[in-house]
Amino acid sequence: MTSIFQRALGADFDRLHPNIRRRFSVGLDSGEACIGRGTMDRIWHGRSFVRPFLALGGSRHILVPQTGRDIPFVIENVPYTDSFGRETVTFVRTFSFPRRPRRFDATMVFSPERGCVVDYLGTHQHLATDLHFTVDSTGALIIRSGEHRFREGPVDVRVPDLIGGDAVVRESYDDAAGLFRIQVRVGNRRFGPLFGYEGSFSAEFVNIAERGVRAGLRPLREEVRT
Repeated sequence: MTSIFQRALGADFDRLHPNIRRRFSVGLDSGEACIGRGTMDRIWHGRSFVRPFLALGGSRHILVPQTGRDIPFVIENVPYTDSFGRETVTFVRTFSFPRRPRRFDATMVFSPERGCVVDYLGTHQHLATDLHFTVDSTGALIIRSGEHRFREGPVDVRVPDLIGGDAVVRESYDDAAGLFRIQVRVGNRRFGPLFGYEGSFSAEFVNIAERGVRAGLRPLREEVRT
């Protein structure tokens, strides 16, 4: 077995910086989880009309409805087997704003049918997004979002590009600083930049057999449809 990210990247996985490679080797086979702790230098929003949508998404831990600088940050990448028997990795990000923390939750699985990683967003996995992985010349991982789908009960619809967000994530390792660096940008093809953040963090690798999956990390509802 290999991690879901190795399956997505194939032979290109070996082109990743060694520290990025270990981070994205987390999985049931490796037996490791990765906990990152650091600071987001900047969390930003686009024009004012996007704020009500971010606030709505924030109620289900989708995106972050606040802006700020120098915000303490934790990311928890923990593998587990979901209720449908799929290997799943959490991407739970907690931003410690002064008044209250905000979470941006995602869980990822590899879909053989779609040939990519599928990212379920939020506490109830209402949104499913195809993710496409590449490696740049420096060994950084680049993640780009593809098609978005909304799932609720019998509803299963593709989100039109007009209202969907295109996400680009770049995660790299800074050898001089000894830190992981991340840049996230979400935009819309018509309305421009919507949301993003950038910063750095250190990583701790923990044994899943000893640590387990802490309470509150898994979504409240799991969706079988990819």
